[in-house]
Amino acid sequence: MSQSVAQIKAPISTELDKFEHIFRNSMKTSVPLLDTIMSYIVKRKGKQVRPMFVLYSATLFGPINERTYRGAALVELLHTATLVHDDVVDDSNLRRGFFSINALWKNKIAVLVGDFLLSKGLLLSIDNKDFDLLGILSHSVREMSEGELLQLERARFMDVNEEIYFEIIRKKTASLIASCCQIGTASTQPDPEIQESMRRFGELIGLAFQIRDDLFDFGDNKSGKPSGIDIKEKKLTLPVIYALAQAPSSERRHIRQVIRSRKEKEKLQIVLKFIQQYGGLDYARKRMAELRDEAFEILHRVSPESESRNYLQNLVNFVIDREV
Repeated sequence: MSQSVAQIKAPISTELDKFEHIFRNSMKTSVPLLDTIMSYIVKRKGKQVRPMFVLYSATLFGPINERTYRGAALVELLHTATLVHDDVVDDSNLRRGFFSINALWKNKIAVLVGDFLLSKGLLLSIDNKDFDLLGILSHSVREMSEGELLQLERARFMDVNEEIYFEIIRKKTASLIASCCQIGTASTQPDPEIQESMRRFGELIGLAFQIRDDLFDFGDNKSGKPSGIDIKEKKLTLPVIYALAQAPSSERRHIRQVIRSRKEKEKLQIVLKFIQQYGGLDYARKRMAELRDEAFEILHRVSPESESRNYLQNLVNFVIDREV
């Protein structure tokens, strides 16, 4: 049974407090409006999953140090910047149950806030000569941008097969968790081969993480209610892609037409029935489990059994088994 967030955080609670202090300091500014917005962002922080991946990956190979904390802060600064920009792009008024920055201060200010956060992350690394950590995360930011654009391009033509789907989510979601694990490892382990193994470990977990999000869209969550957000945005996710591959061509054409044109509530019910008929949900769960198993094989190869390894595995199980 998966543990709660509090249980996952407990072994590194002191370290997370120190990270939080460094993160807050890295966001300080003398501009009153910016300072107000930064305070708002800090107060509505999420579960800190990505900083935890940095910290737990570091503990596999040595004690958490100042570079580890800066790496975690770098990740969180750039991740927060991308979320602020995403809300502008998606015209979203809510983030984690709170009003988004663009909803409260409008798009122009939100874009500038995202730029400010990006610059703070860059300066945090440059000022401390953490060029290797900055290189790792810069690669991830490029991949995330490419993944978003690839998804937008393919959604327009409803042209996504399983190979393209995994390429999209590898770039837009998995690349950041991969960077978290690689950055944490790089802060305590100089061996580039081990760093690369941990990057691949994080990438596999990121793929499984995104499939879990896909399943939420169809009611595989605590509430049992499908949200249908991906269907509304015409995103072809793994359950739909698999079901389309199994169905006869006439039915494939019909479902694509439904996703393009039907009313939202009616559309979701038709698509949900379709993916259940052709085993889309079961297939997505199976692929998610396979990715986790492959990730754990890598982890066991590079790190001997230890409390640190168990803690990291608990975090993995939490993000993949979560119901909200």
